[in-house]
Amino acid sequence: MLKKAFPFVFLITLLPAILFAQDQAVEVEIVIALDVEDRQPVSGGTSFPEDVGQLTAWTRVTGLANTTIEHVWRYGEHERVIPVNIGGSPWRTWTTKNIPAEWDGEWTLEVRTEDGEVVGSTTFTITRSL
Repeated sequence: MLKKAFPFVFLITLLPAILFAQDQAVEVEIVIALDVEDRQPVSGGTSFPEDVGQLTAWTRVTGLANTTIEHVWRYGEHERVIPVNIGGSPWRTWTTKNIPAEWDGEWTLEVRTEDGEVVGSTTFTITRSL
Protein backbone atom coordinates (compact mmCIF):
# COMPACT_ATOMS: atom_id res chain seq x y z
CA MET A 1 0.00 0.00 0.00
CA LEU A 2 2.85 2.40 0.76
CA LYS A 3 4.25 2.05 -2.77
CA LYS A 4 0.97 3.24 -4.30
CA ALA A 5 0.60 6.14 -1.85
CA PHE A 6 4.20 7.37 -2.22
CA PRO A 7 3.72 9.54 -5.36
CA PHE A 8 0.63 11.17 -3.86
CA VAL A 9 2.37 11.91 -0.54
CA PHE A 10 5.40 13.25 -2.42
CA LEU A 11 3.21 15.61 -4.48
CA ILE A 12 1.42 16.95 -1.39
CA THR A 13 4.79 17.54 0.28
CA LEU A 14 6.06 19.55 -2.72
CA LEU A 15 2.83 21.45 -3.39
CA PRO A 16 3.45 24.30 -0.88
CA ALA A 17 6.92 24.92 -2.37
CA ILE A 18 5.51 24.96 -5.90
CA LEU A 19 2.71 27.35 -4.96
CA PHE A 20 5.10 29.63 -3.06
CA ALA A 21 7.44 29.87 -6.04
CA GLN A 22 4.57 30.85 -8.33
CA ASP A 23 3.18 33.42 -5.89
CA GLN A 24 6.53 35.08 -5.13
CA ALA A 25 6.28 38.80 -5.88
CA VAL A 26 8.37 40.12 -8.74
CA GLU A 27 10.96 42.64 -7.59
CA VAL A 28 13.58 44.28 -9.79
CA GLU A 29 16.48 46.44 -8.64
CA ILE A 30 18.29 48.33 -11.43
CA VAL A 31 21.62 50.16 -11.30
CA ILE A 32 23.23 51.89 -14.27
CA ALA A 33 26.98 51.68 -13.69
CA LEU A 34 30.39 51.96 -15.29
CA ASP A 35 31.20 48.31 -14.62
CA VAL A 36 30.45 45.18 -12.57
CA GLU A 37 32.95 43.53 -10.21
CA ASP A 38 32.20 40.45 -8.10
CA ARG A 39 28.62 40.56 -9.45
CA GLN A 40 28.06 44.05 -7.96
CA PRO A 41 27.70 47.36 -9.84
CA VAL A 42 30.68 49.74 -9.71
CA SER A 43 30.30 53.54 -9.96
CA GLY A 44 26.53 53.58 -10.40
CA GLY A 45 24.72 56.81 -11.09
CA THR A 46 22.04 58.69 -12.96
CA SER A 47 24.27 61.06 -14.96
CA PHE A 48 27.33 60.23 -17.05
CA PRO A 49 29.60 62.31 -19.34
CA GLU A 50 29.28 62.08 -23.11
CA ASP A 51 32.65 60.35 -23.39
CA VAL A 52 31.64 57.47 -21.08
CA GLY A 53 31.86 55.04 -24.02
CA GLN A 54 29.95 52.15 -22.46
CA LEU A 55 27.53 51.61 -19.57
CA THR A 56 26.28 48.54 -17.74
CA ALA A 57 22.70 47.84 -16.63
CA TRP A 58 22.91 45.64 -13.52
CA THR A 59 19.69 44.05 -12.26
CA ARG A 60 18.73 41.93 -9.29
CA VAL A 61 15.53 40.04 -10.12
CA THR A 62 13.33 38.20 -7.61
CA GLY A 63 10.29 36.09 -8.48
CA LEU A 64 11.09 35.24 -12.11
CA ALA A 65 13.23 32.10 -11.77
CA ASN A 66 13.83 29.95 -14.84
CA THR A 67 12.60 32.54 -17.32
CA THR A 68 14.04 35.05 -19.75
CA ILE A 69 13.78 38.80 -19.27
CA GLU A 70 14.76 41.61 -21.60
CA HIS A 71 16.92 44.64 -20.93
CA VAL A 72 15.61 47.35 -23.23
CA TRP A 73 18.04 50.24 -23.69
CA ARG A 74 16.19 53.23 -25.17
CA TYR A 75 17.34 56.62 -26.45
CA GLY A 76 14.76 58.58 -28.43
CA GLU A 77 13.65 56.35 -31.32
CA HIS A 78 16.62 54.01 -30.85
CA GLU A 79 16.01 50.78 -28.97
CA ARG A 80 18.29 47.83 -28.19
CA VAL A 81 16.63 44.70 -26.75
CA ILE A 82 18.92 42.18 -25.03
CA PRO A 83 17.44 38.88 -23.76
CA VAL A 84 18.81 37.67 -20.41
CA ASN A 85 18.29 34.23 -18.84
CA ILE A 86 17.19 34.19 -15.20
CA GLY A 87 18.26 30.96 -13.52
CA GLY A 88 17.04 31.41 -9.95
CA SER A 89 15.46 33.80 -7.51
CA PRO A 90 16.96 36.15 -6.61
CA TRP A 91 19.25 36.42 -9.63
CA ARG A 92 21.83 39.09 -10.52
CA THR A 93 22.65 39.80 -14.14
CA TRP A 94 23.80 42.63 -16.37
CA THR A 95 24.13 43.83 -19.95
CA THR A 96 26.29 46.51 -21.52
CA LYS A 97 25.60 49.16 -24.14
CA ASN A 98 28.00 51.27 -26.17
CA ILE A 99 27.02 54.92 -25.74
CA PRO A 100 27.76 57.21 -28.72
CA ALA A 101 29.04 60.61 -27.52
CA GLU A 102 26.51 62.45 -29.71
CA TRP A 103 23.56 60.67 -28.02
CA ASP A 104 23.39 63.02 -25.09
CA GLY A 105 20.20 63.52 -23.11
CA GLU A 106 17.79 61.18 -21.35
CA TRP A 107 18.00 57.39 -21.70
CA THR A 108 15.72 54.68 -20.32
CA LEU A 109 16.45 51.11 -19.31
CA GLU A 110 13.38 48.87 -19.07
CA VAL A 111 13.20 45.34 -17.73
CA ARG A 112 10.48 43.27 -19.42
CA THR A 113 9.20 39.74 -18.89
CA GLU A 114 8.89 37.16 -21.66
CA ASP A 115 5.33 38.33 -22.33
CA GLY A 116 6.34 42.00 -22.61
CA GLU A 117 5.27 43.21 -19.16
CA VAL A 118 7.48 46.03 -17.86
CA VAL A 119 8.55 45.02 -14.35
CA GLY A 120 11.12 47.76 -13.78
CA SER A 121 12.66 50.83 -15.36
CA THR A 122 15.06 53.63 -14.66
CA THR A 123 16.27 56.71 -16.46
CA PHE A 124 19.74 58.21 -16.71
CA THR A 125 21.29 61.14 -18.52
CA ILE A 126 24.29 61.52 -20.79
CA THR A 127 25.57 65.07 -20.36
CA ARG A 128 27.45 67.07 -22.97
CA SER A 129 30.56 68.97 -21.86
CA LEU A 130 30.43 72.74 -22.08
